[in-house]
Amino acid sequence: MAGHFPFSGKANRVSVYAFFEAHNWGLEAQEKYYEHWYTWAKNFVLNDPDLLAAKGVLFQGEHFHFGTHADHEFHLHGYAIATRLLDLGEFIKGSILPKLDHEALHQLEEEHHHWVEEANAVAAKHPRPEAPEIGRYRHV
Repeated sequence: MAGHFPFSGKANRVSVYAFFEAHNWGLEAQEKYYEHWYTWAKNFVLNDPDLLAAKGVLFQGEHFHFGTHADHEFHLHGYAIATRLLDLGEFIKGSILPKLDHEALHQLEEEHHHWVEEANAVAAKHPRPEAPEIGRYRHV
């Protein structure tokens, strides 16, 4: 069931970025999509006593970036949001999804469908820039 999410399975920042590329999302649409996941995860954590005690501090304040790459581009130019989503997705995959029953997973998939539609609407207003002639990971 959870295989429909970009961070499911053996995901990495390249596969998450490929999800964004497949949808033709620029940074604005990527961030909108990420923000939905972050808000959903934060609400889940704040309403689950075990996760609140263990991970609640990671979701405090107005800050909505999560994980090791929260506020840094480092060498990830163009990949920062994909990497943030991967960091958050690993947490969701390992700590939240196992707590969901069948009905809750179906509801999450339904919400996810709407999140993709909203990101597509943002992408329509803010088109993704053309890809460079030489791919990001090609070595010359």
